[in-house]
Amino acid sequence: MGKVIVVTSGKGGVGKTTSTAALGAALAQRNEKVAVVDFDVGLRNLDLVMGAERRVVYDLVNVINGDAKLPQALIRDKRLDTLFLLPASQTRDKDALTEEGVERVIGELKKYFDWVICDSPAGIEKGATLAMRHADVAVVVTNPEVSSVRDSDRIIGMLDSKTLKAENGERMEKHLLLTRYDSVRAERGDMLKVDDVLEILSIPLLGIIPESMDVLKASNLGAPVTLADARSAPAQAYFEAARRLAGEVVPVTVPGDKRGIFGKLFGRKAA
Repeated sequence: MGKVIVVTSGKGGVGKTTSTAALGAALAQRNEKVAVVDFDVGLRNLDLVMGAERRVVYDLVNVINGDAKLPQALIRDKRLDTLFLLPASQTRDKDALTEEGVERVIGELKKYFDWVICDSPAGIEKGATLAMRHADVAVVVTNPEVSSVRDSDRIIGMLDSKTLKAENGERMEKHLLLTRYDSVRAERGDMLKVDDVLEILSIPLLGIIPESMDVLKASNLGAPVTLADARSAPAQAYFEAARRLAGEVVPVTVPGDKRGIFGKLFGRKAA
């Protein structure tokens, strides 16, 4: 059975969809079978980042409603044979998602894929709670700014109360993915430093994605950055994050700082 990951945050615009696509492609490049699922019903964007917007025929809501079978809705990536997309509906709202329907679709995906990565809508509404409900692992995406970190703290509370794992008395595995980080601006005090974010959220660090135009360029090309420019700094950071998700021990470095901070950051456990 595959592992279900929810990529989540409280604030919009922090890089959830970009991170879902990049991590999905990075894991698929390890020859693992990956499905990325867009839960942002009404505002779908994952198909754009994946370069599959012209290939969408059926979507998640169609599968939940029984209008299409799962294989009909899944879109195989043209560049990676082991990467598939299940898009969201652009014409429905989040009320079209049902708990029973989501449970059935996720259960079916787990049978056929090593990884099921759910791109959650921002906030704490129905779409977000359903995206995280069946997750085994949560990747909390945060920008190094106070409002983003505060909203992520709220999401961590939901992960510990609104998921099946929480209801069964199990601990949800949570990881922090810090995006759009600029060490120069952090030193100037224009954004929070890595230590500050970790001190507030108290969950293990999965990776630090540097601020870079390469991410925007990749999105405009309709490709995950780990495919569009695999040698770029953000792509390398996502590759390392994917390796950590897969259980490898990979030292974390702050972009712009050559010193390894494995023991200080990656090894820090949730409080």
